[in-house]
Amino acid sequence: MTPNPLLGVLFHWLGGFASGSFYVAYRGVKHWAWETYWLAGGMFSWVIAPWILALLLTRDLPGVLREAPPSSMFWAYTFGVLWGFGGLTFGLTMRYLGMSLGMAMVLGYTAAFGTLLPPIFRGVFATQVWGTHSGQVILFGVAVCLAGIVCAGSAGVSKEREMPEEQKRNAIREFDLKRGLVVATFSGVMSACFAYGLAAGDPIKEIAIRHDTPPLWQGLPVLVVVLAGGFTTNFIWCVILNIRNRTAYQYFQPEIRATAPAPEPAPEEDSRREAALSRTATAVAVAAEPAIRAPMLANYLFCALAGTTWYMQFFFYSMGETQMGRYKFSSWTLHMASIIIFSTLWGIGLKEWRGTSRRTRLLVGLSLLVLVSSTVIVGYGNYLGVAPGK
Repeated sequence: MTPNPLLGVLFHWLGGFASGSFYVAYRGVKHWAWETYWLAGGMFSWVIAPWILALLLTRDLPGVLREAPPSSMFWAYTFGVLWGFGGLTFGLTMRYLGMSLGMAMVLGYTAAFGTLLPPIFRGVFATQVWGTHSGQVILFGVAVCLAGIVCAGSAGVSKEREMPEEQKRNAIREFDLKRGLVVATFSGVMSACFAYGLAAGDPIKEIAIRHDTPPLWQGLPVLVVVLAGGFTTNFIWCVILNIRNRTAYQYFQPEIRATAPAPEPAPEEDSRREAALSRTATAVAVAAEPAIRAPMLANYLFCALAGTTWYMQFFFYSMGETQMGRYKFSSWTLHMASIIIFSTLWGIGLKEWRGTSRRTRLLVGLSLLVLVSSTVIVGYGNYLGVAPGK
């Protein structure tokens, strides 16, 4: 199959749109704890969607996985587990920083680590990347992408300084810059492990092609393995939170349990009778409140939509990677840039930047322009690498 970088860029843009959009569906989930809707949606992201599409589009998926080298399966799964730590904290980043700043911070780290380290580990960075004109153009595009991420992050910091606390929390209910930056750093570094998992799965792709799987779908069996690792990490953590926060019942029961607040401690001169009356009054007040019921069907549908949309980013990523020729490592940069572009547009549509200064809004616009330019430069570099006579 002859690589087509232009088609590859289009696939990566579709994947970026899916990734930049999936969290919007979670906003429709009502009265569920974070760990509940994250795991419910994750079942579709990491298990249901990957297996269904791989079974439909891969020739003899079970046979491909049986023939896969144990070392390849092990490392693809292990890097998936490590990536899972970045994935579950990615959700926390959205809670603390919002879609625009949160994605910019996480994906900045992920773009740098996930793009440059794989060719370095393979030992081809000097010969195939730094030592060729097309590789140098791609590296320039990576640098432009990182500059765009810096612009997006600067816009977020500027917004944090300008917006009043009440307005920030109206747009992002749990806004916390310091906590968000720490979580985003950890999430971004660990999320880069996904790129290593995909690289570790290269032998599985070769086996899929030998089984007459169309080259466009060769990456789907690898996604099954890597995402199984991510599911392991997220499942364990969400179950721990379900137990600790007593929210496991939310998967099955619509009525949300209210927790009665502890009564104020009685002064030393008060009698036990007065303290008992206080506890009774509190219990009566809580019981008098109308029961809160979660819309179970709607919640599961929104989680299914969010989870499936999330998976589609890597469905299109695996397709785009097949079109990038020997510079497929650049797919990670294209993917990251596309995600930030669309997540920033969603942030604008959801009014996360309302009330900011003209300078901040210019930074947002500049970040979008630079990131779009980076995808064009990286795509052109790949074209130079596959075009005859270039």
